[in-house]
Amino acid sequence: SVLREEAGGYVRLDCHPECWKTMPREWIPFSQWEGTYAAPPPPDARKEPLKKEKNLPARVEYGEAAFYGPKLDFMVKDAIGRRWQLGTIQVDYNLPERFELEYVGEDNQKHRPVMIHRAPFGSMERFVAVLIEHTAGKFPLWLTPDQCVVLPISEKSNEYAHKVQEILEAQDVRTLVDDRNEKLGRKIRDNELKHIPYMLVVGEKEAEQGLVSVRVQGAEDKGQMTIQEFADLVKSTVAQQMAAY
Repeated sequence: SVLREEAGGYVRLDCHPECWKTMPREWIPFSQWEGTYAAPPPPDARKEPLKKEKNLPARVEYGEAAFYGPKLDFMVKDAIGRRWQLGTIQVDYNLPERFELEYVGEDNQKHRPVMIHRAPFGSMERFVAVLIEHTAGKFPLWLTPDQCVVLPISEKSNEYAHKVQEILEAQDVRTLVDDRNEKLGRKIRDNELKHIPYMLVVGEKEAEQGLVSVRVQGAEDKGQMTIQEFADLVKSTVAQQMAAY
């Protein structure tokens, strides 16, 4: 999707993005007292871009753009079907004229450039809100702020839990330690609600053998593995998710 590409190749919102091309209803003076008019766009600017190249449904909305040029709006539906404007690309024929911007073309002549206002996410707050709602807070492993949490069974295992955290963070695995004085079941429930993808349970046995017991959030227990095996699991999962986009 266009949203995926504009976001750097890493975000996919499977909610049917649409490309809306908005046009000014009429070209009006930027300043009535200066008499500066926005130049009308060339004919190609009125075509439906991206529809053929990206296979996006597109439609024209007259009177919705700023007076100084056409604009592309990327509309995305949220979890309950409401449309939100996220990314925008606005063509500005006015400011280059007002600032007398020029460049020398291949013909060695001076030409007036066209300014493009590009906001791939639109409002960052709106983008994040749609993303959170769309994923129900369960971000993919590469995106989630905390990829795993280490849960020591008792205070005796706290030192080993922090050692595991140090080793994993050295390999760019974002890790927390829940060393609260709570029962293991309470820790598991609390961190399930936080949607942290992996929980690593460690006790005296794991500390002696250099292991972690891996639980997948909302899914199965993957059993014991070494710290390095778990780090490799996270990195391979992230690589697979990235390759899917």
